[in-house]
Amino acid sequence: MKETLEFNHKKQCGLWLILIGIVLIIAVIFGGKFLVNPFVFLIGYYACFFSVNANKKVRDRLSQGAISQKQIKMIYFSIAALFLLMFCIAGPFIPGWHWRQIWLGVLMATAIHFFLWFFIHGWSMVVLGIVCIIIAAIGYVFPVISLSLICIADAAAKLICGIYLLFFSRPSKFTPSATK
Repeated sequence: MKETLEFNHKKQCGLWLILIGIVLIIAVIFGGKFLVNPFVFLIGYYACFFSVNANKKVRDRLSQGAISQKQIKMIYFSIAALFLLMFCIAGPFIPGWHWRQIWLGVLMATAIHFFLWFFIHGWSMVVLGIVCIIIAAIGYVFPVISLSLICIADAAAKLICGIYLLFFSRPSKFTPSATK
């Protein structure tokens, strides 16, 4: 059975990505011993989340059509997957407070979870996921590159994708090929 996915909330996702990119940059600026300030990041993250994703007026204004119940379930699944991925990738470094590894793990977990967002926002999320995985992998492979630079690159990828989604993207559809 083929079910067509409609991607009608790209503008909301774009605004979210822009704001998170800005929050990440600010958290890097105030990083201090944490490299990326977790307090600034978490306060900014939740302020943006409630301003964009939990704000019905903003969602309605940016929406370009309906979202299916399966897509809503995928949103919740992707959030749960994000926290599970962060626990698995970054969690082992928390007891020793290895901030570089913790933040690289957070970036990698976030990048991987973008692939699940394909079902909500379309192919741009796959591209963003690939770009962000490459950025995080560079941070793992080349420890001489400062984490600040890695995080700024990640934030820039989110900003660019967010600007594209908010200002230039249009609603789209995806119908899976029939499997035999």
